[in-house]
Amino acid sequence: MDGFQRKLKNSIQFRLSLWLSLAILAVALLAGVFAFISGFDEAHEFQDDMLRQVAALFDQEHIPVPPQRDAAKVAIGDEETRVIVQYLDDGNDSASSSSAKELKLPATLPDGMQTLQSGHHRYRVLVKTLASQQRIAVAQETEVRDEIARDSGLRTLMPFLILIPLLLVLVAHLVRKMFQPIARLSAEIDGRNEQELHALAAEPLPVEVRPFVVAINRLLERVAQAMEAQRRFVADAAHELRSPLTALSLQAERLADAEMPDAARQRLATLRQGIERGRRLLDQLLTLARAQSAPLAPSDTVAVMQVYRRVLEDLMPLADAKQIDIGVEGEAGLRVPVAEVDLITIVRNLVDNAIRYTPPGGRINLSMHSSAGAVSLQVDDTGPGIAPEEQARVFDPFYRVLGNDATGSGLGLSIVQTIASRIGARVTLAHADRKTQTGLCVTVFIPLTPAKIGA
Repeated sequence: MDGFQRKLKNSIQFRLSLWLSLAILAVALLAGVFAFISGFDEAHEFQDDMLRQVAALFDQEHIPVPPQRDAAKVAIGDEETRVIVQYLDDGNDSASSSSAKELKLPATLPDGMQTLQSGHHRYRVLVKTLASQQRIAVAQETEVRDEIARDSGLRTLMPFLILIPLLLVLVAHLVRKMFQPIARLSAEIDGRNEQELHALAAEPLPVEVRPFVVAINRLLERVAQAMEAQRRFVADAAHELRSPLTALSLQAERLADAEMPDAARQRLATLRQGIERGRRLLDQLLTLARAQSAPLAPSDTVAVMQVYRRVLEDLMPLADAKQIDIGVEGEAGLRVPVAEVDLITIVRNLVDNAIRYTPPGGRINLSMHSSAGAVSLQVDDTGPGIAPEEQARVFDPFYRVLGNDATGSGLGLSIVQTIASRIGARVTLAHADRKTQTGLCVTVFIPLTPAKIGA
């Protein structure tokens, strides 16, 4: 009952179908009652006409009615629809009926159609004076007449009983079909990611819905402008900050060549590390701004092994400094329909994170495999891993796992997730070693069918 009330309150389609169905049932009920009454009355009229025709037949053809003393029976029709004909004489008030029962009728009955009670039955009686001045009574049981009339009325109702359910089903189908464009529009909006802010097509939609779609398009345009302004601000701020940080880095390098006490040199080393972290943060901010900007259309497929090689060439010094062993395995000839710069950014951030969070002497494995309609890129390490309750949070910008001393800005996985959403890929996290619940295994599933740019 609660579900019905909730649907009645919230669903226009359900309310429209319900009220149309109730209106159809109400009209059908009224029409059915009218048709039954009309059919019932017409059947009675037809039966009255039949009595008149029988009386006219006796009058025009001069058919004699046998006298009662001969025990003759005059009946027309079968047992159920019989019509009884008898004289009305001043000296003889009754004559025999077709069932050998007396149909007692007063001789003083006026001419015309009337309903009388005789014994335990009611009769519809037509009294008529013939041309020979004899008076006859043509009678038929009202019970038989009513049964025939009811059958006639029910036959009149049969089209309603057959067509009304079909009409209700048709109305429900038509209402559902009329709301299908809105359902498709809802599915289209729900299937978009945060980067797909292009306008909705209003042409195939009903006129009543188009103003709503136009309003949504205006809102999407304003959101796109706000996001673009935010990306420009981040990129511009990062660019503006790079020059002062570069200058500070050069000054720190020059200062390191000067003679100074050991305590000052330690503080200078800490300063240079801070400057380096600031430069890395700016680089990642610029990378995030590029990842959130207009997507790059892949001109062709790119070899995964080639991207792995380029990334390792850049990051191998960091791995060697921590004595981390990096291995690559998988199908060497795999290619994916992704822009090369996007794939390099994904792999670089994953490998860089693995190097930073893997303890000295650890191991990092890069692998690639093909499956039905997709290629999976996997990076797993022997680091501390990420707890399941925090795996959803690590994709947020600047979020870092608590209790970890590794240096980082918290933007690496956010950049990976942003690019993956834009190219139609999917990122999953799991423990590299499920028994000990340690290590991190990041898998990127890239579909072999390229995503529609701006779709």
